[in-house]
Amino acid sequence: MGDIVNQETRSRMMSRIKDRDTAPELLIRKGLFSRGYRFRLHCSKLPGKPDLVMKKYTAAIFVHGCFWHGHQCHLFKWPKSRPEFWKKKILGNMDRDRDRLEKLASEGWRSLVIWECALKGKFRLVPDELLDRVESFLVGKAPFHEITPPSVGRSDLKPRGCP
Repeated sequence: MGDIVNQETRSRMMSRIKDRDTAPELLIRKGLFSRGYRFRLHCSKLPGKPDLVMKKYTAAIFVHGCFWHGHQCHLFKWPKSRPEFWKKKILGNMDRDRDRLEKLASEGWRSLVIWECALKGKFRLVPDELLDRVESFLVGKAPFHEITPPSVGRSDLKPRGCP
């Protein structure tokens, strides 16, 4: 099945998709700020420009959209149009994510990935529970953690050498 809109319209629609200040990211930022945490946004000096950087905890936080980062959950479906393009694009994003997490780990940074499905959809976490998990990561010592709903998990994102 072909696209339901012309190429120019599709291009305009795709160009409006934000890569920062998304609703899930804002929810995390507001919640952490209200709990007294302070952070930097999109630090370009670190690999992958993490969404939030908390130097005090040596922690980098990424808020990943399930579609763009290929999360195997109920929010992700492979597109039926132009499957070769999308497979290359999404698998490339996944490889870059893994490389960036490994670079951060090698520089001594701890990484947290919060998946969009933990914030919205039928299996989403209650905001306070989600923020409790983030807080638990920050005060803990784990080098890597990801937050997904209880029924979802993806072990292939972890940088090599992380439990």
